[in-house]
Amino acid sequence: MLDKVYSFIQKYDMLKSGDTVVCGLSGGADSVALLLALFSLKDRLGIQVEALHVNHCLRGAESDRDEHFCRELCKRKAIVFNAVSCDVSGYAVKNSLSVEEAARKLRYSVFKEYTAHKKIATAHNANDALETAILNLARGTGIKGIASIPPVRDNIVRPLLGVTRAEIEEFLVKEGQDYVTDSTNLSDDYTRNKIRHKIVPLLGELNSSVIETSINSLNTLRDENAFIESVANDAYSSCLKGKKLLDLGKYAPVIRKRLIARLLSENGLPYSHKRLEEADSIALNGGKLNISSQIYLLGTDGSIELIKIVPDNDNLISKPLIIGENRIYAGCILFCEIIQCDDLKKIETVNKNSTFYLLDYDKIRGRTVVRSRKFGDRIKLRGRDFTSSIKKMINEKIPAEKRRTLHFIEDEEGTVFAEMIGIADRAAPDENTVHFLKVCIKRS
Repeated sequence: MLDKVYSFIQKYDMLKSGDTVVCGLSGGADSVALLLALFSLKDRLGIQVEALHVNHCLRGAESDRDEHFCRELCKRKAIVFNAVSCDVSGYAVKNSLSVEEAARKLRYSVFKEYTAHKKIATAHNANDALETAILNLARGTGIKGIASIPPVRDNIVRPLLGVTRAEIEEFLVKEGQDYVTDSTNLSDDYTRNKIRHKIVPLLGELNSSVIETSINSLNTLRDENAFIESVANDAYSSCLKGKKLLDLGKYAPVIRKRLIARLLSENGLPYSHKRLEEADSIALNGGKLNISSQIYLLGTDGSIELIKIVPDNDNLISKPLIIGENRIYAGCILFCEIIQCDDLKKIETVNKNSTFYLLDYDKIRGRTVVRSRKFGDRIKLRGRDFTSSIKKMINEKIPAEKRRTLHFIEDEEGTVFAEMIGIADRAAPDENTVHFLKVCIKRS
């Protein structure tokens, strides 16, 4: 195993003579093997080896046991050791994260703090890489995600990516070295453990050497991804001007999308496969795409630019809603009437020859206005479990000549009525409705 680790370090130029490498040491088999491997290779590589343990404080006495084990191991080997405790549970609740994700974020935060001007080595192995590739594939990803865990990222190196968990365990047996077992790794409660305990064994039934063969496959994907990244790096330097990418048409689609993804990422903006497809289309064909709040991508002549569009609500018309006639446009009347009735079908039968809308008057909250369309309008329509953009629905459903004088009713919680679109689910009448608000619109 040591020769494999050494070759992998050399292939990806992970470590240089004179480096200090801090090993992330949990006490589990993988991290213990990593520490022993680096310690055995330190003279050959010309490096110094240290260890850092992050106590997640999730398992009570078991967590303290792990820290003690790591401390004693490093003491026997005369390896510099540090331990840091983190409140993962509290951090997860405060930031609305899963325990897994909270632990990962805090762990890497500690790594960054304690490894300035040093390298940090983590114990990800070939099994981890395959599990990550499967997870990314299930969630949706491109070649970069399927290529899985990168061997080198910033000052983080992963020397064990070329060896399997079975090889690690065999190495520890030969070394006569024990390790601790995290009880949560035996549970299927976590997503990755489901992949580890269920999906990978099923793949093993198709190919008993699936882990070993995945090493070569993922190495190939990493190499191909690195080539694409290299081309994208050169292209990005060439065509980036401020927050604009120029002359995108001369690049292949895969490069264009990486450039757009990088532009969004560097400006702290989200993106998805669908969003990149849409952005690529407007870059080539022109158009505008909302990314987040007031931030848009504007495509023109093979270029794309991040711009901010401040909503113009200066022309917004808004008046308190009254029972009776409401006029906000010339030649238009929005008429409101309260009907007390315990039978919705009876109202619909009486008014079957007219166009009208019915709301539950008692569900409307606080101050209510009738107004024109405004920037950012959204509504959760009756019978739907999601909120929709009113602008998008208008563009899809309503002829352009009818859009200028559309009416909207808004209470203190938002839009409850959008003409020619519908009523909000929260204001919809049901079998318990007694007071109906009937809304109809007449145009001369």
